[in-house]
Amino acid sequence: IHAIATPKPTLLFAIASDDVEQVRKVLDSGEAGPNDPVGPQSALAFTLTNDKLARRNDIVKVLLAYGADPSALRNPALNPTARAEGNVGPPPETTLEGMDPATRYFMARADNAHTRQTSRLIYRSFFRPLTRVRYDVVGQDWALEQLFRVLSMHSQRLAVAPIVVLLCGPSGHGKSLLARKFGSLLEVPTHTVNMTTLRSTHDIWQSHSMSPYEEPSSYTLAEFLIANEGKRCVVVLDEIEKTEDQKALWSLLMPWELGRCSLAAGTRHIDVHNVIWLGTSNIGHQLVFEHHQNRPEQDKPLTREEYLQLMDILRPRVSECLGASLLSRVTTVLPFVPFTLEEKKAIAAESVYALGGDSARELSPQEVEALVMKALPHYVPGEGARSLHRAISNQLVDAM
Repeated sequence: IHAIATPKPTLLFAIASDDVEQVRKVLDSGEAGPNDPVGPQSALAFTLTNDKLARRNDIVKVLLAYGADPSALRNPALNPTARAEGNVGPPPETTLEGMDPATRYFMARADNAHTRQTSRLIYRSFFRPLTRVRYDVVGQDWALEQLFRVLSMHSQRLAVAPIVVLLCGPSGHGKSLLARKFGSLLEVPTHTVNMTTLRSTHDIWQSHSMSPYEEPSSYTLAEFLIANEGKRCVVVLDEIEKTEDQKALWSLLMPWELGRCSLAAGTRHIDVHNVIWLGTSNIGHQLVFEHHQNRPEQDKPLTREEYLQLMDILRPRVSECLGASLLSRVTTVLPFVPFTLEEKKAIAAESVYALGGDSARELSPQEVEALVMKALPHYVPGEGARSLHRAISNQLVDAM
């Protein structure tokens, strides 16, 4: 009796299933690529023109994250005109003008030459999956570029110290989201320490992972590092500047410089040179806003030169708070900056789909944009994305 061969998953069926995880699974398997044609259309065109898909926007983001080329939408062979009398050009829903603000933002981001250039920094390294974070985190393009540069140096063994990155700036601008996505995208273990709970040097090694987004673990940080000794893993130090006694941070000096960790007196050193240490902090949030207000053209996106200037003036401020000894062992300090208008629109549109559920997915792009425009006046810079989430929530209650 011959076994019946199981058909290989196809991108067409994965997209048509309206299951985001199934699309991701097919792309991960390598059985299909994000630029494979789906019938007479590109995968992007097929998704955007399929009005039966409730998760259309999420599937588009997955396709873009895995490398779908938006230029296919401008190719009549891959995005043919809809068959209706009087139709000229591509279907409206495949043009930027016909998309909701979030899809428009992510599509334009993927089509940007600088985005592709930055991604090439880590294209052939272990860190390549991190390029997908662009479709989870809105904005912070220069922070991501600087991060990719640091990771590129380590991939090419141009740096010997462990990777220690501090994400600094105002609340609600993506610091914790980026830190949270790090381990899952790289598919490595993550341990998150709530630094506000520390009272002594010993506490940091006995801290259990406090992130609600990770699998529950009974490991302390010490046990986590022992279990992953010598392996690539991520330790997130959340709200690092809010430690009650800064002496609690002194035990990080050796692991951050030498990649070895002494968990207690008289014990052997643990190899932690492959650990990626990520600290999040609100240090310098006012400095970030002042820098933004002093820019000659505040409405335009930050330039690379302006971002590097902000990095230079932020690092001394962080040194004042955490101490020069500790900061001298930090690979890079990345400021998170205020959102542009298009970024605010994208965040608000994402909130419509996240908070509105199935009913929100039945809204037209124009209806979504109308909700977004009503929410924008309620944006609070010091609260960032959280203020937009709240404003959209109120808009949805009123609409219902």
